[in-house]
Amino acid sequence: MEANGFGLQNFPELKNDTFLRAAWGEETDYTPVWCMRQAGRYLPEFRETRAAQDFFSTCRSPEACCELTLQALGMEVIMVPGKGPSFPEPLREERDLERLRDPAAVVSELGYVFQAITLTRQQLAGRVPLIGFAGAPWTLMTYMIEGGSSSTMAQAKRWLYQRPQASHKLLGTLTDALVPYLIGQVAAGAQALQLFESHAGHLGSELFGKFALPYIRDVAKRVKAGLQKAGLAPVPMIIFAKDGHFALEELAQSGYEVVGLDWTVAPKKARERVGKMVTLQGNLDPCALYASEEEIGRLVQQMLDEFGPQRYIANLGHGLYPDMDPEHVGAFVDAVHKHSRLLRQN
Repeated sequence: MEANGFGLQNFPELKNDTFLRAAWGEETDYTPVWCMRQAGRYLPEFRETRAAQDFFSTCRSPEACCELTLQALGMEVIMVPGKGPSFPEPLREERDLERLRDPAAVVSELGYVFQAITLTRQQLAGRVPLIGFAGAPWTLMTYMIEGGSSSTMAQAKRWLYQRPQASHKLLGTLTDALVPYLIGQVAAGAQALQLFESHAGHLGSELFGKFALPYIRDVAKRVKAGLQKAGLAPVPMIIFAKDGHFALEELAQSGYEVVGLDWTVAPKKARERVGKMVTLQGNLDPCALYASEEEIGRLVQQMLDEFGPQRYIANLGHGLYPDMDPEHVGAFVDAVHKHSRLLRQN
């Protein structure tokens, strides 16, 4: 059977499915943990061999995921070292939407991404599951209009207020591009998917409900239906809306198995608000990794106590920064595994 032009692969058997079981809400013997990272390389050995076009240097940060999708839609993108993607010709007027390629073309434009996913899945040899990523429609829209990152997103928000219909048209186009892109990632070997709404915090409750949440929901619904139609097994989906604490209940009911939390959200309160219908993921302050290994252990213990042992995936509340000590990242992972096993003995 073929899905999006990719034959179903014969992958090595998965030896560690703890993350996937936690994502599906099944019981686990310990708490699984993984880390996102920020733009720019993280591991020193990667930083020393910076190759801008290398898939492994670009596809592991939210910014780079956005860049790939928008390039496929015909936006010119320049990667600015230390700053992330920059768009020399952002969308300024409604007529600029006509410059965009047909979203159906995205899959054929991103064939090299799918090949890299397949290669990565093979090379993982079943040690851990492979997670696919994409930026959510509103976050993609901000890059297209702001021309890169922005502290206020004022130009993108101006569109929402002054050009609501054009905004919905653009968000619909982005959703149409994202759905086959995410299905293609699963066909190529991704075993879970995370959608980043990195710029949720720039929207209040009302704008988020109008211009972000409907498309977040639509992506989940259409990807799940598309996987079924393509004869692919379902995969758990994660929504991570940074600073989207005001919409926690809505996000928990938006069709995703896992809701990622940033470090500003109190775990106990989050659990009370969403109940046990979804798995929570997060949410140690990334800067806590600058602390001593002993202090990291204490912070992890506190975090795990508050989240509870089940329906939980440990993570940072955002990405790793390039100057973080790999030993401290290791201390974080070890502390999660150690304390989560102890929690289950009590």
